[in-house]
Amino acid sequence: MASTWGAVDFSWRWLLFAFLLWWAMLRRWEANGTLDRWNASRALGFVLMVRTSRGLGLLEKVAKPRKFWRAYGEVATWVCVSTMLLAGLLVVLSFVLTITQGTTTEPPPPSELVAIPGLNPVIPLGWGALAFIVALVIHEFGHGLLARGHGMRVRAFGLLQLGPLPLGAFAEPQSEELLQAPRRERLRMFAAGPATNIFAAMILLLLLGGLASQFAAAEEGVHIRGVVVGTGAEEAGLEPWDRIIAIDDMVIVDDTSFTEALATLEAGNTVSLTVVNLDGETRTAEAWLSDKREHFADEGWSEAQLDANGIESGDAFLGVQQVADGTVGIDRLAGPLSPNVEAGLAQRLVATPIHALRLIFVPFELQGVAIHPIEEGFLVADDGVVANVLGIDGMLILVNLFFWLIWVNLLLGFTNLIPMVPFDGGHMFRDVTHGLLEGIARLGRRLNMWSISGLRTAHMASKATGLTSLGFFGMLVLMIALPYLL
Repeated sequence: MASTWGAVDFSWRWLLFAFLLWWAMLRRWEANGTLDRWNASRALGFVLMVRTSRGLGLLEKVAKPRKFWRAYGEVATWVCVSTMLLAGLLVVLSFVLTITQGTTTEPPPPSELVAIPGLNPVIPLGWGALAFIVALVIHEFGHGLLARGHGMRVRAFGLLQLGPLPLGAFAEPQSEELLQAPRRERLRMFAAGPATNIFAAMILLLLLGGLASQFAAAEEGVHIRGVVVGTGAEEAGLEPWDRIIAIDDMVIVDDTSFTEALATLEAGNTVSLTVVNLDGETRTAEAWLSDKREHFADEGWSEAQLDANGIESGDAFLGVQQVADGTVGIDRLAGPLSPNVEAGLAQRLVATPIHALRLIFVPFELQGVAIHPIEEGFLVADDGVVANVLGIDGMLILVNLFFWLIWVNLLLGFTNLIPMVPFDGGHMFRDVTHGLLEGIARLGRRLNMWSISGLRTAHMASKATGLTSLGFFGMLVLMIALPYLL
């Protein structure tokens, strides 16, 4: 433990030294006029804001159908307000669970606390940097489009940097026009950035689902990811990634046929397994089947849970975990949009947003990759147009591109909707709160019960936003710091 903490302390010292050096350089460049020559300035004392007029011409052309972008902004507002409430609720719930249940995990190294490609071990440098650049551009372009859609001028686009690392991007409207704009128009502009990220992620997820149809399993059978200790599978010598191709005389082609084969057997039977390992070697092994209901009861399942899952006494249990076809890698990413998932259109529509949220955890589960390298080897190109053009290697490149673009767009969209300033969610929270307070004031005047001036409601909204931002900031800091304090 001492050596681990020593390494963490050493890393923090280097990060602190680099931060202080960067801060000193920014102050020097500000004093000698270098930042003015670069059309740049300091923000928060240590962030470099570099401005450019590039992209303004394209923005002007794309923003011409003003009515379309205003309608887009209205849809974006409803999506983002509901997502803002969800993001805030998730932060609060996470904070409550952290305080009440504590944490039993080791504190992560400093590199895992920042979403910097290459520095964070779960975000690869190449794919991560490319995805962040694309996501930041479309985020700020979304803001710019709604600003122009409502007649507000955009002075410049820009990049926020901490040393050589990009922290974000920005579209800089004329501050006076932004402050004087009607609240609804301002709300649409703030919502446009994160909404564009979320919409882009959903479109890319649809494309990923279409791409999944171009893959096929290289071999028939089911792969296993784990073996339960003390079961027939362990005694038969099965190992992770083994492929089962037959049980007795029943051929196993996919997970459905595996389930159907076990359904014909009973606990207490001994079966012959035909197994292929990663080296392509085939062997036969004898395995006994235990009672599935007894196994899960020992694992802590209640009688109600067992009945709800249709697990009955005498059901056969081999003792293998995470049984899946050879297309499991791409199916995990495509989720309900995979052609291997049997579901109706309504079920896919409902399940897709939930699946998108689950994708955020994939790099943490697989240590920075979209598909496990071994699972990539289980895939071949099917007979399709894209498969014939790109081949298996080209399609895997496209899968990684789509996945990291989805992941970063979702991450950027949701984090920006946490209701705290300076995130977009904080600005939206202020305008939404102001609107609610004005509605209460109008109701009070109509009922002759109370009277609240416009200046008072604006002050109350700003105060509420400040307190909310401080509260969320405190919760996030405590959740990050708690593993180091315990």
